[in-house]
Amino acid sequence: MYRLFISRILPYHRALPVLVGSSVVFCTLVNRKAVANDSKDGKSWPETRQLIIQEASPPALPAPASPLKPGSSPTTASSDDDVPLLEADPDTGAWGSLSNRLENARAALAAIRWSHVTNGIADFLVPEWAQDLPAYFAKLQRELDMAPGSLANEIWEEAQDPSLNPEIARLAKVRISKDLCAEEKMFQQRRKRYTARALARYLGIPEEQVDPEDVPTIAMCGSGGGLRALVAGTSSYHSAQEAGLYDCVTYTAGVSGSCWLQALYYSTIGKQDFSTLLDHLKRRIGTHIAYPPTALGLLIAAPTNKFLLSGIVEKVKGDPTAQFGLVDIYGLLLAARLFVPRGELGVDSRNLKLSNQQAYLKDGAHPFPIYTAVRHEIPVEEKKSEEDKDQGVVSQTTKEKARQESWFQWFESTPYELWSEELEAGIPSWSVGRPFRNGTGTVRENGYSVPELHIPFMLGIWGSAFCATLSHYYKEIRPLLKGLVGFGGINDLLEERNDDLVKVHPIEPAAIPNYVLGLEDQLPPTAAKSIFTSDHLELADAGMSNNLPIYPLLRPGRDVDVLIAFDASANIKTENWLSVADGYARQRGIKGWPLGAGWPKSGTSKAMSAKELDIAEAANPQEAADRIAEAREAKRNTLNQAAGNTEDSVKAEDSASTTTDSDSDLTYCNIWVGTTLERASSAEPPPSKRLFTSSSSSPASANDEDWHLMGPDAGIAVVYFPFLPNPSVSGVDPNTSDFMSTWNFIYSAQDIHKVVSLARANFREGEEKVKRTVKAVYERKRSRRQQRERSEREKGWRKHWKREGDHFLGS
Repeated sequence: MYRLFISRILPYHRALPVLVGSSVVFCTLVNRKAVANDSKDGKSWPETRQLIIQEASPPALPAPASPLKPGSSPTTASSDDDVPLLEADPDTGAWGSLSNRLENARAALAAIRWSHVTNGIADFLVPEWAQDLPAYFAKLQRELDMAPGSLANEIWEEAQDPSLNPEIARLAKVRISKDLCAEEKMFQQRRKRYTARALARYLGIPEEQVDPEDVPTIAMCGSGGGLRALVAGTSSYHSAQEAGLYDCVTYTAGVSGSCWLQALYYSTIGKQDFSTLLDHLKRRIGTHIAYPPTALGLLIAAPTNKFLLSGIVEKVKGDPTAQFGLVDIYGLLLAARLFVPRGELGVDSRNLKLSNQQAYLKDGAHPFPIYTAVRHEIPVEEKKSEEDKDQGVVSQTTKEKARQESWFQWFESTPYELWSEELEAGIPSWSVGRPFRNGTGTVRENGYSVPELHIPFMLGIWGSAFCATLSHYYKEIRPLLKGLVGFGGINDLLEERNDDLVKVHPIEPAAIPNYVLGLEDQLPPTAAKSIFTSDHLELADAGMSNNLPIYPLLRPGRDVDVLIAFDASANIKTENWLSVADGYARQRGIKGWPLGAGWPKSGTSKAMSAKELDIAEAANPQEAADRIAEAREAKRNTLNQAAGNTEDSVKAEDSASTTTDSDSDLTYCNIWVGTTLERASSAEPPPSKRLFTSSSSSPASANDEDWHLMGPDAGIAVVYFPFLPNPSVSGVDPNTSDFMSTWNFIYSAQDIHKVVSLARANFREGEEKVKRTVKAVYERKRSRRQQRERSEREKGWRKHWKREGDHFLGS
């Protein structure tokens, strides 16, 4: 099966020779099985590298301003005097392991005797730059030698300097609370002043007439999809910026490539301008991120070597049990391509820390960015039978049951905090990367902690789609395989084995120190028990759960009125990510979400919509996604049987998901409005309304659409822009253009121009609809405020009359 997968996906990659060369470097560096074990007792690393924690009173820490304002102190597990001390031997910890692996890589490459390979074979199999790899690695090894005067030694000395890394002198505490952090609440107040003025300009209303209370809270989000999502999302956001809409936005959120977009926007490279960001991408992503001469050249030449390698030194030296694997290398390569400007001299270390983005938010001048990742929870401990416990083993039956009931835990990162809804706990962003015990961040012997984990590692985590299950891989490449002879049979075979594919993660996710270790008795009882048994949290691309970052935007306290989603996902018409949010909204009792958004499709009755809605009502978001996937699979099976299980069955499925009914098919811009009313019964159709369809083009219908948005029971308005082909932009189709594959890492200037043109054309198709929606929601909030104020005035008058009497009647 694996050989089949490889043989099908590689022909569609435009840089196969580059990937082959790159994989040599990758495998040499990170394949633990191929690396000589430096442990004398024969145990595998990192089992012999245990973190030694002693409860002690370290030297007094400086007392800088707390990240949490006075009066909003969180619940914590330990007192300020109980700070755990981190002790470890750097030569036998993660750093020693990394040093050994670098030496093994250099030795393995040096052992290749290139002179014994004939010129003909060498020219055919080995690129010219491959012979320079031993020299590259020898130089890299010298840079990472901790000897006095080496780059690594310089980096580590600066890492312990609080004047360069002030966060190391700050005491970090776990904040246990459902509420937004104090800084985000203050941001909301500051942002209102900006969005009120922006809304007045956008809607053409005199600024003095706009009350900040009436301004809708608008959220804008982008999907996953690698460089496709990065480029298409940047163009969509740029179009919104040009239209004046982006300045009205309070929150942005991203998955995968859209996280890269946000990270670049809030940097000295993007300069908070999407036009500037597009110019940067045109200059930088025409070369593959893993092309060894370019990537290794940046790692060994100043000033980029220090800019990129500082994160490695700080992570591996600062956390003795740190894991350094393929995702970390991937993030490093992404940073080398995306965070190094043209000319490679103007690197800015301020771009390396997520917490530094606070500078762009302090006065509310820009939207609040939310980055997402997930942890795949497979609850083995919870599913152990009594026999398992007695024997001290885990049976295969237990493992299978645990896999069937697995789910994804969402983690959101902002410039202020890393937080998980399921754990109801978070830590300051500047403390990510340091080990925690019992709710308090550890410190080293010198009284300081380690610097904040650098953004390159977060880029890898946010975009680590290759850590997905084999089932997710197949969904990504399925559109590319449809034209192959015999695809129908292959598709049926793989669909039948989907239960097995969904359990396999070919590549391990990256990991950060587990900040809830020791807090089992303080977190919600629904928190998975396994999370309290590991030193690290394995996090990966949130697109494994939902390729749109909807969940964080529905968090109580953010109170989003209008949610605008730009979806550049693969399989966009069959993987309706909006529908997955239904189960989440129902499970958490979120009122106002337009249940049934995206449904029904062709041939789907209202009764079927209600049935699918009940399917989506699950114990957790992942279960909802699984149930919906099962329903779709049942529908596909029915179509396959009707078509005789031939290749035509695939066409039948596609035709079922692509309707010609203009009122139900997805268009360039789709708008739904929810309701705050509850459904009376499960037989009732989804209580949401899709607006601005072709049948609502008459003036009377237009007024009706506005009424739905302005009605007293109106809920969240969802605006959905799927990345669809557009006749006005020829020669580009997200579903069939090879360069738009999630796994493509080379975009020429011409490719970028095509993607930008398509995203811009699609935004124009819905620009007026969006403006009407925003205006209607503004009018609704304005009407509610005025009605409330009238009621309050009348109530005050009645109290006054009751106390003072009616003077007109002489009483």
